[in-house]
Amino acid sequence: MKILIVEDEKTLLATIGDFFAGQNYICELAGNFMTADEKLSIYEYDIILLDITLPDGNGLNLMKTIKEYNKKAGVIIISAKNSLNDKINGLDLGADDYITKPFELAELNSRVKAVIRRRQFNGNSIIKYNEIEINTDSKEVAVCGQNVVFTKKEYDLLLFFIVNKNRVLTKEAIAEHLWQDNIDLADNFDFVYTHINMVRKKIKQAGGNDYIKTQYSMGYKFTDL
Repeated sequence: MKILIVEDEKTLLATIGDFFAGQNYICELAGNFMTADEKLSIYEYDIILLDITLPDGNGLNLMKTIKEYNKKAGVIIISAKNSLNDKINGLDLGADDYITKPFELAELNSRVKAVIRRRQFNGNSIIKYNEIEINTDSKEVAVCGQNVVFTKKEYDLLLFFIVNKNRVLTKEAIAEHLWQDNIDLADNFDFVYTHINMVRKKIKQAGGNDYIKTQYSMGYKFTDL
């Protein structure tokens, strides 16, 4: 799961980022409107934590950017303003939830999980695909009823495939999802092949089927068709 955190208070931005990184989320940080707008124009996210008051713009205007780029991310608005109008405006613009400063990180985490379940998994924390079962709360994977240990990257890759089942994912999209901004430093995408092969191997060793189909010159598709 990939989160964009938009917050102008540097200490709070770092604190939230460190917390969710510790929860095994891929985190990207933006301390102002311009940086957030640039990231939204390039990258995809599962969740966006959006502060309203930014030094160079109104965070609510980023909701328009999210719509413009047709982003599918869930949005939780963060604001120091305990204003009913701000809450209504944010929700009317498409936000999924609203939280007011100060807040506990545990509460924010619960809200993030709820939005992810609601938007991507129909409210469920247990995701099933035939013989594969993923617990998105504990981040555990079972294949044919047998627990299988995946690295963080392998887990993220498997979940990314299942969430996007029957869709062709390019090597670039997979790499960007797993390695975020650092992907710009990569010389090639050999590491994508390595992680895909490990996911395939672990599923098959547990008695599962190989659902990762190579779409030549295009990418990969997770499907049983």
